[in-house]
Amino acid sequence: MIPGTGIPFRRLLLRSLRSVEMNVHIVLDPVRLSLSVPQAFAMLVWRRPAAIFTTGGYVALPVLMAATVLRIPVVMWDGNVVPGRSVRATARLAGCLAVAFEATCETLVRGPRPCFVTGTPIRDRRGVTRAEARTALGIPATDRLILIFGGSQAVRRFNSAVAEGLPRLIERARVIHVTGDAGYDEAIAARAALPEQMRGRYRPEPFLAEEMTLALAAADLVVGRAGSSTLAEVAAFGLPMVVVPYPHAAGHQRRNAEEMVRAGAARLVEDAAFDAEALLAGAAILDDRQSHDEMAAAARAIARPGAAHAVADLVLAAAERRAYPDAAHVEAASRGAAG
Repeated sequence: MIPGTGIPFRRLLLRSLRSVEMNVHIVLDPVRLSLSVPQAFAMLVWRRPAAIFTTGGYVALPVLMAATVLRIPVVMWDGNVVPGRSVRATARLAGCLAVAFEATCETLVRGPRPCFVTGTPIRDRRGVTRAEARTALGIPATDRLILIFGGSQAVRRFNSAVAEGLPRLIERARVIHVTGDAGYDEAIAARAALPEQMRGRYRPEPFLAEEMTLALAAADLVVGRAGSSTLAEVAAFGLPMVVVPYPHAAGHQRRNAEEMVRAGAARLVEDAAFDAEALLAGAAILDDRQSHDEMAAAARAIARPGAAHAVADLVLAAAERRAYPDAAHVEAASRGAAG
């Protein structure tokens, strides 16, 4: 994706070290790592960056090792309540940490390095109103809208629940359903099987890029996974959520989801329990105006729509070799009151 934007891009020899099978990569990965360290060192000597921003992970290790030798300041950001092993392994090489959840600091911080709660940087939601979004998507002002998307992980679970419950679901609300490429044809067939007068209430899409902002702005309820970016965007738009955490990846998404539930902004459904009946039960949030409004208010209360500004302030401070902003400034910036 990056080369097409015109942004200069260099790839290290190292790949993500996630091999669990006994194959040739068991031997090649350590070789790639050892070769990537001088490769990263040469890149940094040539480019002489004022600062480095990273989200951690094994592929960042050679760069951060080289940065330590060259005394280049590093800001690391992580978006999960429970950081992964690779993030924990590389966090010690960063001079400043930024996180989406306060609890993450307790796991990552070793020694005197600062750790700031910035939230998760998200796409710019300014300049789009609910009314404009609904007009652009053809959603009547008086109709309720459910946005359903499962991301790239195990989206089949979502598609099956929608397919089974679709006739009853669209009686309750209009639905925008992001199916993924593999589920799109089946969703189109399910739409065609609906009574003609009801088909306009169901809009399957294989993927939403720029239109995702419109869909979020227009929605009344979101059904989705618990990735950091998803939760941050849903909160920024003040939307109640039925959150179905991806059950693998060391359970990171479940801990993320629990934060939303604890704040009163979401209802959690376990992946194994998510079916048509669970989807319809979640959609019933729309029928309880008081509960819906309370969940929406809770989402807005935890939102940090200015997270990108807050993280940028930290990176600029590192690049200019000055003191990092204080916690109050970062808090205000992340909430959108500064930056």
